[in-house]
Order: sequence, then C-alpha cells, then structure tokens
Amino acid sequence: MNFWISRLLRLLAVLLAVSFIAFTFVSLLPGDTVDAMLGANASQEDRDAVRADLGLDDPLLIRYVDWLGDAVRGDLGVSYRTNQPVAEAIRERLPVTLELVALSQLIAFLLAVPIAIFGAMRPGSWLDKLLSAGQLTLLAIPSFLMALLFMAAFAVNLGWFPTTGYTPLGDGILDNLRSLLLPAAAMGLETVPMYARVLRTDLVNALDQEFIWYARAKGNSTSRIMIHHALRPASIGTVTLGGITIGRMIGGAVLVETIFALPGLGRFTIDAVNNRDFMALQGAVVVATVGFVTVNFLVDILHGIIDPRIRTAEAVR
Repeated sequence: MNFWISRLLRLLAVLLAVSFIAFTFVSLLPGDTVDAMLGANASQEDRDAVRADLGLDDPLLIRYVDWLGDAVRGDLGVSYRTNQPVAEAIRERLPVTLELVALSQLIAFLLAVPIAIFGAMRPGSWLDKLLSAGQLTLLAIPSFLMALLFMAAFAVNLGWFPTTGYTPLGDGILDNLRSLLLPAAAMGLETVPMYARVLRTDLVNALDQEFIWYARAKGNSTSRIMIHHALRPASIGTVTLGGITIGRMIGGAVLVETIFALPGLGRFTIDAVNNRDFMALQGAVVVATVGFVTVNFLVDILHGIIDPRIRTAEAVR
C-alpha cells in the first residue's frame, strides 16, 4: 500500500480511537453536568428537561456518535459558564498555545543542536563532560520553577519583560515576543537536555558508519562531515522526540500559561475544571489529544522524507 495512504488511514483510525477515549474520560468524571449548568437548587422538571435536551440519559456510545457528528461540522457544544460556543473559545486560545510551543521549541533546538554537535565531535572530552553536567542541571529544574525564576529575575527585578499577560502578534512583533519569551524559554530549556542527549548519541553512532569513513577518506573536514553527512541520518530520533514533546506541550502548557496569565488552551482547560464546565473541558481535551496525534502523524511523514528507505520498506509490504 502507498506510504502516504497507509499513514493517512492510520491517522484517521487513531483519531477516532483517541477522541472516543477522551470523550469517555470526561463523561466518567465525578459530578453532575446538570448541577454544573443549573445549580443544585434547580427544580426536578428543569433538570429532566436539560438531561433530555443534552441526551445525558442515552448510552455512552450513542452520545459519542452524536457528539462526533457535531464535532466533524465544527460544533463542540456551548460552554455552560459563558454560553460561548466551545469551538469559538478554543479558536481564540489555541493560537496562543501554538505560538508559545513553537517559540519554546525553536529555543530548544537552537541550543540543543550545537550542544549535541560539540559533544559528538569529541566524546569523552572535558567539553563533552561539561555540557553533560549542564544538561543534567537543566533536567533537574521543572519548567514551572524555571518560569518563576525567570519572572523574578527578568520581569520583577530587572523589568525587561512583562510579568504577566499576552500581546497579540497584530499589536507588534517585538511586544508579542516580549510577552512570550520568558514562558517559552522556561518550557524550551526543559527540553534542551533531552534533544541534546538523543542527538549526540545518534551522531556518535552515525560517525562510526562506513559512509562517514568514505567521506573522511575524501578529505572532508570534521565539521563538514558532521553537518553535511552525519546530521541528517542522526536526526530521526530527535525528530521523533520532538513530535512527542510538541504534541504533549499543546495540552500540557498548563502551569506555565497559568503562571504568566497567558490566555491559551492550558489555562482554558484549568478554568473549565475549576468551573465544572464539562462541555468546555471535553472540547479542550479532545483538541489537545487530536493535536498530539496530528503532530506525530506529521513526524511520521517527515521520517519518510528524511530517510527514503522507510517509504521503500512500506511499499514492499
């Protein structure tokens, strides 16, 4: 079967599975949806009417199929708290999270790639050991603590950046970057050690392959061999890790968004939990899980572009 078609069919199957799991998870959370909407003092007649309108007494599978049909058309329901369509609320907040994640991963890769290259060029050297010690230090600091440290140092004490809030990109690129740089740096630095360690290991292994020996025999410099010959085949593991990390961050930037009061998907999810807004929570969870699966689908496609042998092996099956 064609590589691209098989990957697309797999994506659709996984999307159905994860959306059903997310829907089931939210449906089984403790608490009554009707109480969240009407309050505990509502009359039984009003409660029964709402339950019938929402189909809450229907079997879980029937409710999922009804919800899925609406979701495919872009209807994720209406927030109980704000009466705003959930899809509209998510469309307003998702770009903030995507921008935050993109900037954090840009920072991470700009730091991790040279660290990995320097370490792989002289494995076991004092520089390699120093870089490894720095990576272990970063691994020991969680992103929320890094965020608090950055806020105290660069926003409160030095006043270089705003302490909280978000400036839209349309209001100015520099102001937008100032509002996102500290939270993005806090999230990005947490992932630098993972990328650097995986890429360094794969580079060391790649440098021991026959095609690298051939490149050395032709008189290529170490830096040229590293950049033009070893980096591409060694990057598959890092790309895979990047897909997992980015997908996880789409729904996992909760603490950093809360600390910096960013109006993103993570903070939207926390507000939905605090307000027992099950419809909003359901939409946020499903969007985050779908985002995770979609990012990893794109990584799968990127694997086939980086290493054509993957596509060839798929075509032979």
